[in-house]
Amino acid sequence: MNFIDYFSLLDPIKLLKNIPGGIAQGILWGIMAIGVYITFRLLKVSDLTVEGSFATGGAVSAMMITNGVSPFASALLNTLGINVVQGTSYPAGFALVISALAGVLCGLCTGLLHCYLGIPAILASILTQLALYSVNLHIMDMAANVAVSVDKYDLVVSGRFIPKAILFGALISAVLIAVLYWYFGTEQGSAIRATGNNPVMSRAQGIDIDHMKLIGFALSNGIVAFAGGLVAQYQGFADINMGRGASVIGLAAVIIGDALTEVLSHNRPNFSFRLACVILGGIVYYSVVILVLWLRLNTNDLKLFTAVIVAVFLAIPYIKEQRTSSFAKFRKGGKNNA
Repeated sequence: MNFIDYFSLLDPIKLLKNIPGGIAQGILWGIMAIGVYITFRLLKVSDLTVEGSFATGGAVSAMMITNGVSPFASALLNTLGINVVQGTSYPAGFALVISALAGVLCGLCTGLLHCYLGIPAILASILTQLALYSVNLHIMDMAANVAVSVDKYDLVVSGRFIPKAILFGALISAVLIAVLYWYFGTEQGSAIRATGNNPVMSRAQGIDIDHMKLIGFALSNGIVAFAGGLVAQYQGFADINMGRGASVIGLAAVIIGDALTEVLSHNRPNFSFRLACVILGGIVYYSVVILVLWLRLNTNDLKLFTAVIVAVFLAIPYIKEQRTSSFAKFRKGGKNNA
């Protein structure tokens, strides 16, 4: 097939129709990326727990909407003082709250392994992620996936109603950014940021950095699991593997968001603007995915394209710095010769 025949098969109308769906997914995954931002940018640690906690959020959300809770989850929640009745269906909004709490527990597991047992953060997160695979199977009553149809249940978001999903996702994003902007301006939030910037100096100032890291891991994975619950409702099912690649997608959104921050803000941007750019990064990422699918490229190469996108955006600041340094050296050398 030559290029003329190839481009003749591409339908611009189909691309325009698919863009709103990409925006909706980008917003929901952008919320997940904000959780990744907390550990990756603020705490300066690599947390792979998100691949497990994202699926945990989806599993908890789907099960609570369809079948109430499993015996395993019921016992766990009742132990925490959250009274739930096994076999009773709960509203989608309440299911999202429980999803976030389940994510907090996932983050606490990683935080305890890292902060109080001395296991490196990336290894602690891998161990938690590994354990969560079995936990998620128990939550879903040993089923690989659980369907949650918008025809049977009143869901918060659904892929069948994309404009509503975009509007609600944007509203949730705005509220989340406002809350995080307020929280990280408090004494405790500032302590978390200081812990990531300079843990030695933070400890010298009397900050319990282990405690701050524990809070950061819990908050991050709570947001990730909340996003997992949203995505499960949007796509109409929760799957045991729905979190696979979530850390890469979240990282891509964060990196793209950083690049957008540099482009859109000439002055020093504030924290809320950076978080908003993370959401935009998620939208850009999924817009690229929609474009790849529209171009009829092999869907099995999506992971490859993701890796290339992340690598390019990671390299941009380094290349920019190198060019600046080279020109500075050139100007300096010219002055010395003169």
